[in-house]
Amino acid sequence: MKELGIRALAAKDFLATVTTEQKNSALSAIADSLRKNSATIIEENKTDLENGRKNGLGEGMLDRLMLNEQRIEDIAAAVESVAALPDPCGLLLDEIKRPNGLVIKKVSVPIGVIGIIYESRPNVTADAAVLCLKSSNAVILRGGKEAVHSNMAIVAAMRAALKKSDFDENCIQLVTDTSRESANRMMKMNGYIDCLIPRGGKGLIRNVVENSTVPVIETGSGNCHIYVDETADIDMAADIIFNAKTQRIGVCNACESLVIHSGIINRALPVIKKKLDEKNVEMRGDARAMLAAEGVLPASDEDFACEYLDYKISVKTVDSLDEAIRHINQYSTKHSESIITQNNDNAREFLARVDSSSVYVNASTRFTDGGEFGLGAEIGISTQKLHARGPMGLRELTTTKYLIYGNGQIR
Repeated sequence: MKELGIRALAAKDFLATVTTEQKNSALSAIADSLRKNSATIIEENKTDLENGRKNGLGEGMLDRLMLNEQRIEDIAAAVESVAALPDPCGLLLDEIKRPNGLVIKKVSVPIGVIGIIYESRPNVTADAAVLCLKSSNAVILRGGKEAVHSNMAIVAAMRAALKKSDFDENCIQLVTDTSRESANRMMKMNGYIDCLIPRGGKGLIRNVVENSTVPVIETGSGNCHIYVDETADIDMAADIIFNAKTQRIGVCNACESLVIHSGIINRALPVIKKKLDEKNVEMRGDARAMLAAEGVLPASDEDFACEYLDYKISVKTVDSLDEAIRHINQYSTKHSESIITQNNDNAREFLARVDSSSVYVNASTRFTDGGEFGLGAEIGISTQKLHARGPMGLRELTTTKYLIYGNGQIR
């Protein structure tokens, strides 16, 4: 692991000298290499999928893991979109001329070496690597055992492209040891890794946050809520909830929890449940939800806090907007929440009081995504409040430096 750190520090120094044009050329080569090597990547991914089925991975996790031609094309297109974005480094953020003649400039600079510990989504391997490259950060990737063959194939394709572009291929490195010990060692790589970003389930994120001595940006699991207000358009609500719950069940911005006003539940919940029945979604609700629609199973407090990553959704009945907001703030993972309403005052209050990274009015939580936000890709969804919050794109992978110009001043 120390050798990875030494190589990453050398790559960091290399990246300090490259131009925006050189970085964009390397990113273009990476996109081409991913496309050219798609058959190899898919073949390796089949091995991971087969192992996942043998090990009992659920449908949601297998969906996260699966790669096909279209998904690889989407990954390559995301690389190209990152290349097209402005370079976040070297931006003049502020300039001050002091009475003593000193000129002080505040500029954006790379963080340095970024470590990423993540689980079964192999697209993270490419997304994270190219965002780090565009922001002039070296990266050490440590994926989970579920996707090890896919990750190795993706990283091999990217490193080959870097070498062809006369780049230090160690700008992108992969830890192939997927044991817990390798993750624990990364958490202690002070002096080599400047920032550690975990992506995955609650257990992985909590382990990194609690045990890392390297500074951590916490990304969150997604117990995302949709609140159906008393004034909601019922058909709109049903369509949004269906999309947020079922388009992809294994992602962190999928809706897991439905909150619904008692004044509309008897009319709205049967319509919503009928729509969700198209995908056989299991609905677990409180006593009033069970009375409002047939087939609703009883919910426990654990259900209201659960990120299912499955065809399941909890339902909580409330008597006011205030109660809805308090329920959401209690059980949310601070990721994404939405209100369906035709009342502008209720929308404004929801936006102001719900304490999550992304809060919506009349739209699906599935939009909490770097690509959908115009960031090109994302390195994660930060649910903390320091340094970065929400989808983390290029700007969130930079910090600041002061450059001070003098002509002999002393104090």
